[in-house]
Amino acid sequence: MRIGHYSLDNNLFLAPMAGVTDLPFRRLCKAMGAGVVVGEMVTSDPTLRDSRKSQLRLRHDDEPGLRIVQIAGGDAEMLAEAAQYNVENGAQVIDINMGCPAKKVCKKAAGSALMKDPKLVEEILNAVVSAVDVPVTLKIRTGWDPQNKNALLIAKLAEQAGIQSLAVHGRTRECKYKGEAEYETIKLVKQSVSIPVLANGDINSPDKAKWVLDNTGADGLMIGRAAQGRPWIFREVAHYLETGEYLPEIQIDEVEKVLLTHVAALHEFYGGLPGVRIARKHTAWYLKSLKESELTEPLIRKFNQIISAEQQLDVLADYFKQRKIEKAQVA
Repeated sequence: MRIGHYSLDNNLFLAPMAGVTDLPFRRLCKAMGAGVVVGEMVTSDPTLRDSRKSQLRLRHDDEPGLRIVQIAGGDAEMLAEAAQYNVENGAQVIDINMGCPAKKVCKKAAGSALMKDPKLVEEILNAVVSAVDVPVTLKIRTGWDPQNKNALLIAKLAEQAGIQSLAVHGRTRECKYKGEAEYETIKLVKQSVSIPVLANGDINSPDKAKWVLDNTGADGLMIGRAAQGRPWIFREVAHYLETGEYLPEIQIDEVEKVLLTHVAALHEFYGGLPGVRIARKHTAWYLKSLKESELTEPLIRKFNQIISAEQQLDVLADYFKQRKIEKAQVA
């Protein structure tokens, strides 16, 4: 698969997720088999560009693979200027967010709220594509609500504007993340345009990944929530798609190594208490992805009270030591 003139390592994408797909997590997912990793969405509002949050989201030092920046907003001129700014600062691909269902984003007529106004969508797409000389991609949902699905219309507008690839989450904005993703709309989108189409939503296992590809005809897959606490899902899916065989279940020694490395990277990236706080949610995701243990919930509660980076790492090391003892006793 290609995006513009860029050839990709494989067709598995880490979905952009605000508060999750920071630089440490992107590096980790790329190392564990993702073909493309997309950063957290950044606002197109220039008055917020120098905030700590925006500056952290815009960091791409030692970025593995393509440097893709996702921009969000509802003003065509502002989005075009944001695209130019990010390209000048190293972005190789600009992605436009029209898929975020968050209320605070939609109330500003951004994210998936834009799908209610195809004329504005067309204006934004043309403005951003014209503003930069790098590929521009787009992320959308199937529509605003189940009664108003217009992904096919938006997809055609995107193709006409020069968008280089399109990711479609198989839910409407109203559905948020509830219920099951539907893939029939993604299939229809793929049949209606010639640009690459990525299927997104509820892709949480190798066999589900293959099923979605087979049933939508999509060119690639975008995986989001299923990678939280399970970044190795990318290598599992890649191996299955290539060979038809499942990789052996990840061993607890490797989970320990991945988690401790990830937590240490978060401490370094955010520094001090912010790093400690960010590490809490990631750690909970990892531990909940393991087989159930009576040790897990007490550890998560304890971990969430720790304010020392060093103590977080020590407590995790002790937890895994106890898990291995537990496993040996069962065996």
